[in-house]
Amino acid sequence: MSEYKSSLKAKLLELVNKHAVVHGDFILSSGQKSTYYIDGKLLSLMPEGLNYLSRVILEMIDGEKVDAIGGLTLGADPIIGGVATLSYESKKPVAGLIIRKEKSGHGREKRIEGPLRKGMRVVVVEDVVTTGSSSFKAIEALEEAGCEVVKVIALVDRLQGGAEAFAAKNIRFEPIFTLKDLTL
Repeated sequence: MSEYKSSLKAKLLELVNKHAVVHGDFILSSGQKSTYYIDGKLLSLMPEGLNYLSRVILEMIDGEKVDAIGGLTLGADPIIGGVATLSYESKKPVAGLIIRKEKSGHGREKRIEGPLRKGMRVVVVEDVVTTGSSSFKAIEALEEAGCEVVKVIALVDRLQGGAEAFAAKNIRFEPIFTLKDLTL
């Protein structure tokens, strides 16, 4: 890993620990209880955090054939926008695809928003993975639309079964950080 890449990732970790780790009593989307919450949206909705996160993700997909970046709304939305914007500036554009939890009941009644085409190679992004259920919903929608999921990238893997669930389905999973990297 080059010094440039490691310094980006080091700065991103500093921001995650400073802004995204919250202590208290929480119920996660998986239904599990936790004494801490990793609020990826606190990071991805601040300019500095989104910039570093998007740059790290672009480095993680550099050299791979990727047409789009997508994920289940809401946690993935800012990440998708940030990566798509910076990809254009870097002259290696990837489209953004936002997957709804359910098909829209109005307009074109789409489940996937964005410039979707059959055969697209898509990287699914998540802010935080616990069991992987949000990513699996996104993967299912993308595959139904005729896309190929290249891999899943998460800001943080909570190490609570997500990686094993992806491995069981032969889906590449690359978290930027795991729970072990965080200061809890």
